[in-house]
Amino acid sequence: MSADTQTSLSPELETRRAAMALLANAPEETLKAAWDALDTPPAHTVIRQPETGLVMVRGRAGGTGAPFNLCEATVTRCVVALDTGETGFGQSLGRSKAKALYSAIFDALLQTKDWSEYVETHVLQPLNTATQAAEHQTREEVAATKVDFFTMVRGD
Repeated sequence: MSADTQTSLSPELETRRAAMALLANAPEETLKAAWDALDTPPAHTVIRQPETGLVMVRGRAGGTGAPFNLCEATVTRCVVALDTGETGFGQSLGRSKAKALYSAIFDALLQTKDWSEYVETHVLQPLNTATQAAEHQTREEVAATKVDFFTMVRGD
């Protein structure tokens, strides 16, 4: 879907989109720890092995102007299928094949009745909390360096 297209998605797709964004931005160690914490990992088949490629990053002059090609970014992606039929997609910036694999597995698990609650409470909620804390810290650090400029008007 392009940035120019304004379509509303179903609540389920919006939830999945948010979950995939959290997984894509999560540290690999966090995803590995969540996977290792499973008592009996679910059986899955890798449909598309983790592979690394390039995507074009586009920008807009002034945020609203004409689009232009800014640079290329390295992205790794993976597709898995659970034995129960759900398909999961994982992608992340960089070259970590393990991170893309874990993201795809957790995306697939999120679609199942048996595992969705586990993924929500043990993977996504901690990731969301950590992300919000990091963003809050960044905002505080930026606010500490804020300089207020003002203009004095001289009288005639």
